[in-house]
Amino acid sequence: MHPPKVETFDVRARTNTDPKGFIRPVEEYRVEPFGLYLMRPMQDHPRVDWIESWLLPAQGIRVTDWGWRPGHERDQDFYLDIADIERDGDVWRTVDHYLDIVVRTGRDSRVLDLDEYVSAVAAGLLDTAAAERALATSYRVLSGLGAHRHDLDAWLSDLGISLTWRRR
Repeated sequence: MHPPKVETFDVRARTNTDPKGFIRPVEEYRVEPFGLYLMRPMQDHPRVDWIESWLLPAQGIRVTDWGWRPGHERDQDFYLDIADIERDGDVWRTVDHYLDIVVRTGRDSRVLDLDEYVSAVAAGLLDTAAAERALATSYRVLSGLGAHRHDLDAWLSDLGISLTWRRR
C-alpha cells in the first residue's frame, strides 16, 4: 500500500510535480476564485496524450478530462479525485485520498478504488479526520451528481462554478 499521492502545482514556474517527484511543464494555468485549471501534455505516456484538470478546494475534488490516445479511450466523461487541496500563493498542493469517481454524463457516476481506500485506512496512511473527509466528500459529490442526472456541469453550476476546457 502506498502513502497518499501528493502533487504540487506551481503557477508562476508553470510546472506540475507529480506524485513520483517528476517535474512536468504545464502549458496553461488559469486561476479562478473557485479553483485552478491546468492543461499539460503527457509526454511518453502510452495511453494518454494530454490532461486537463480543475482543482476545486471547497468541493475537495480534482476534476480531470484525459485525452486518450487512439485505441485507449475509456467510457467516461470526467474523472474526479477526492483530495485535500491547499494553496500557498502561487503554489497549489493536492493530497489524494484514494477514492475516485467516474462520471458518465447523463448515465451514471461510480466510486472507484474503495478497496484501496479501506487498505490505506487500515494501514494508518489516512488519519481519522482525513478518512472521514474523504467519505463525506464522496457522498456529497455523488449526491450532487445524482440530483443533477449525473451532469457535472449542472451540479457545479448550482454551486456557482463554471468550468471551461481547452480541448472539450
